[in-house]
Amino acid sequence: MFLASTLRPPTSTYSAYRPDTVAIVHELSICVSIARLVEQHADGRPVDRVMLDIGQLRQVVPETLRSSWEIVVADTDLAGSMLVIDHVPVSIVCHACGATTVLTEPSFRCACGSSDIEVIRGEELLVRSLVFTGG
Repeated sequence: MFLASTLRPPTSTYSAYRPDTVAIVHELSICVSIARLVEQHADGRPVDRVMLDIGQLRQVVPETLRSSWEIVVADTDLAGSMLVIDHVPVSIVCHACGATTVLTEPSFRCACGSSDIEVIRGEELLVRSLVFTGG
């Protein structure tokens, strides 16, 4: 079984560590939290889609998150619902010159050369809305 073999803890040494296992556990735990939140707010209404905003800095693999969602919600009231992911790019504001920039590379430096910046977008992990079945 894929899930059981992937989530099995490392055998006895640190060399058994597999990054793909950690990623799957990361996405599974996120989905468990999202499912709890959605169930609370759905208040028994059938959910068709869960709309998410996920920042680039969250290091979430969308395909793995969607697969994890299917596993987590199987045999629950949320079975059959889908995650719709809106990717949020990283934006910074420079305290030296005041410029706001959307980063296209992992360089946390303003075009003016200053590294006195603040990340203002890209760290989100937000359930933006729920779309209910028939609504």
